[in-house]
Amino acid sequence: MPIAHASEPQSHQSDDTGSTLTPAHDNTGLPDQLDTNATIALAFLLGSATTLGTYAVYRRFFTRLASAEWVTPSMLRRRPWITGVVTRVGDGDNFRLYHTPGFGWRGPLKFRHIPRRSQELVGKTIHIRMAAVDAPERSHFGKPAQAHSDEALAWLKEQVHGQRIKCQLFQRDQYGRIVALPLLPLLPRRWWWPRLGGTRNLPLEMVRAGWGVVYTGKGAQYGGWGQDVYLAAQAEAQTARRGIWHAGTNIETPAEYKKRYRAEQEAMHEEEPETELEEFEPEPEPKGIFDRIFRRGKSGGVNPKV
Repeated sequence: MPIAHASEPQSHQSDDTGSTLTPAHDNTGLPDQLDTNATIALAFLLGSATTLGTYAVYRRFFTRLASAEWVTPSMLRRRPWITGVVTRVGDGDNFRLYHTPGFGWRGPLKFRHIPRRSQELVGKTIHIRMAAVDAPERSHFGKPAQAHSDEALAWLKEQVHGQRIKCQLFQRDQYGRIVALPLLPLLPRRWWWPRLGGTRNLPLEMVRAGWGVVYTGKGAQYGGWGQDVYLAAQAEAQTARRGIWHAGTNIETPAEYKKRYRAEQEAMHEEEPETELEEFEPEPEPKGIFDRIFRRGKSGGVNPKV
């Protein structure tokens, strides 16, 4: 009688009905495969989230605003603070700001530079209109200069030209400029500002120095100080007879000056006589060839040969 070898596995088994049964598959590797897929998916999600987060941070804190057109309405709704260097002062209450976001503009890690020549700055600066203050008007658009406009411009140039300042952006005015509240450092030309140094409100200091009046027109913005603080500074300048108040308080403010000049221009246009045009009735077009020949003869169009 043959002896069955114990070492030979039985690959098939039969049930009572005689049908063949196959052995069940081994599922011990399935959990490891699931863990591997989950790890890959989690790594992909974390990588995507990191990339999107880095891009969002770069867009918000490191993207340079080349001009006022780059400032979007959604950005103005957040009233953000930006840092930059004043490259040009064109009037008593507005200037050009070269936006310097992020790092690398100064200090030991400086690797980014601001253009020096005016030709290189064309289209690369933000036109800032200072909030809360109205300075004497300079001569432009055919309008004569207002008294003390040169002194106000000189004061502003001395304060901000070439300086690094912070601005809180509020809105866009009718000329496309960005209305903003500029702050100056208490410790100028220190690369560690504003960590160790404080700030001073530039429009408030201009009002206190007497080279501007408080702007109270439509859409006036005062930041976190409020209108009363500016009016108190103006009253202080009037009492001390500083700047435009040296001869007293009975002066024409910039708002009154612009209103008067606008009324004079409108009255001038109304007084101009209208030129009356003479009525001209064109001759009827000739219908036939003989009409054209006779018409040319009458008008001198046919020149006799000499």
